[in-house]
Amino acid sequence: MREQIEAAIRNSKADYIEIRLEEGQNTRVAYRGPDLETADVVIDRGGLVRCFVHGGGWGIATFNDLSDLEYRSRQAYEGARAVQAEPIELAPIPASEDKITVSLENDFRGIPVTEKKSLTQEYNEILLESDPRIVDTQTTYFDTFSRVTFANSEGTYVAEERPMVNVAFSAVSRKDDNVQRAFEAVSKVAGFNAVKGHHGLVQTVAERAVGLLSAPPVKGRRYTVMCNPRMAGVFAHEAFGHLSEADFVYENPQAQEMMVMGRRFGRDILTIADDGSIPGLRGTHKYDDEGTPTGRTDLIKDGILVGRLHSRETAAKMGEQPTGNARATSYRYPPIVRMTNTFIEGGSTSFEEMMSGIDRGVYACDAFGGQTALENFSFTAAYGYMIRDGEIAELVRDVVLSGNLFVTLKHIDAVGDDFEWAEWGRCGKGQGGLPVTMGAPHIRIQDVLIGGE
Repeated sequence: MREQIEAAIRNSKADYIEIRLEEGQNTRVAYRGPDLETADVVIDRGGLVRCFVHGGGWGIATFNDLSDLEYRSRQAYEGARAVQAEPIELAPIPASEDKITVSLENDFRGIPVTEKKSLTQEYNEILLESDPRIVDTQTTYFDTFSRVTFANSEGTYVAEERPMVNVAFSAVSRKDDNVQRAFEAVSKVAGFNAVKGHHGLVQTVAERAVGLLSAPPVKGRRYTVMCNPRMAGVFAHEAFGHLSEADFVYENPQAQEMMVMGRRFGRDILTIADDGSIPGLRGTHKYDDEGTPTGRTDLIKDGILVGRLHSRETAAKMGEQPTGNARATSYRYPPIVRMTNTFIEGGSTSFEEMMSGIDRGVYACDAFGGQTALENFSFTAAYGYMIRDGEIAELVRDVVLSGNLFVTLKHIDAVGDDFEWAEWGRCGKGQGGLPVTMGAPHIRIQDVLIGGE
């Protein structure tokens, strides 16, 4: 295989060419309600050739048969010649020669599909049998093991194994016209043992879905808000991380005016970063999909904007350094600027200290997603609690946080000492779901608008 890849690169007339080959196998088992929706094993293999010529643009060709590689390389070259585009430059990176392998305890590739089905069914039955008010469930098992090979005309040749195993649980409850949902998931770069033994977590999903039926909607007004680590991590990813992606900044004059290096966005206690090199996380790889080594990139440091996320192309356009954030969902797509593991760095305030300063507030937990429009955001918490006189009080629902990002960042007045990584995360930018990780401690934000009754 290496000989074919290197021969195609050597014979290309392009000024720059890269080839990415992926070979993968994944298993998916899914229950919807009492019914088995799917139990399948998929083997996939394919690749992408990307090249450019001076005076032209990017040319791209995909393939599923390695014997087509020379032909696809010529196709990509002809495509690059035909494109009229802004001149392409790539920021320099060192050439790398590397092979990254993994060893999994109780490797899921050796586990029969019947055993994976049994585990999924076992979790699903907990949801179905827990309460008659649960009217729908979805329980999913998914594992994937891929080998990604990347080579380019600058001398880089990298091969990396990328495994992952996941289980996800969702329950929908109903009482008359009141419909509520609860969700939890576990995702690990690990073997089959990582998804076993989560019966207690499944029971929590069922209890929360039912509990939300009797929870009152939060009263809409401004509150002091405590965000749990998952909500805080989603906030960092969705509201700020996407604004830090250099392709968005470069193409958007309004974003360029907002995202000026050296601008103060928060207090000294606030640091937000992205790091694709932390072992064991969903967004971690030693190299991105352009062969750039990954590492930590501080975005906000002590309240000040100090960095952004780059591909080689955006780094060259903006006169900055590549950060290892060029990622592709699969071989069917070229890499674009994507986050890896994005987080708010832990602080020094205990949970009890944060709570004690709140007379009346909201404790916002987890997130079902949200919307952003430049600096404006709106996020829906999965559930929440009222805070009264420094104590957690009743469960509430329909907790929607909204506001201006830059104002909200300045209103973060406490950062917890209890940092944790979420065990689930996907980013849907452009190419669909890509594994990422979000992390944070608890944070406290003053004067947040909460939508509700």
